[in-house]
Amino acid sequence: MASISLQKGQKVDLTKTNPGLSNLIVGLGWDTNKYDGGGDFDLDSSVFLLGANGKVTAPEDFVFYNNTKGAGGAVEHSGDNLTGAGDGDDETSKVSLNQIPASIERVAFTVTIHDAEARRQNFGMVSNAFIRVVNADTKEEIVRYDLGEDFSIETAVVVGEIYRHGAEWKFNAIGAGYQGGLAALCNDYGLDVN
Repeated sequence: MASISLQKGQKVDLTKTNPGLSNLIVGLGWDTNKYDGGGDFDLDSSVFLLGANGKVTAPEDFVFYNNTKGAGGAVEHSGDNLTGAGDGDDETSKVSLNQIPASIERVAFTVTIHDAEARRQNFGMVSNAFIRVVNADTKEEIVRYDLGEDFSIETAVVVGEIYRHGAEWKFNAIGAGYQGGLAALCNDYGLDVN
């Protein structure tokens, strides 16, 4: 079965068309334009586990390189990739849909630029960013969303999310950019950061 390529704002079913699907690998990738600004780029992916109100219920629901497991181990972050070099996924997360607690309705995948302000960097300098959802058992790519080049001054992007739809799980290609980096995202998702 061919991977479904999504446009911004499109939603697609994951489990209904793939019966038995539970174990996913969500890969995020990007390229950076090294000549912009001259500083090193360090992009970080983070996962927010959200309740019905669109907020995290506890700090543990923010999964990133310093807190690599969430939802009782149902979501696991691969850790930080400091360079983003090479092709393919730069950072990945494992997601076990069947093990996600019922209180979690949405799993949001985000990318932020570390130290963006000090380094004068933004997503206008990032290209070929994508998110893809892979069946971990068959290694088959199910969904892919290429973000395109529609960012300029943003320092954080909500790339996409997996969410409950009745008894099934779906994927939403969001592609929403934020100024204010990770702090802005955390505040939006109900985490207090200074």
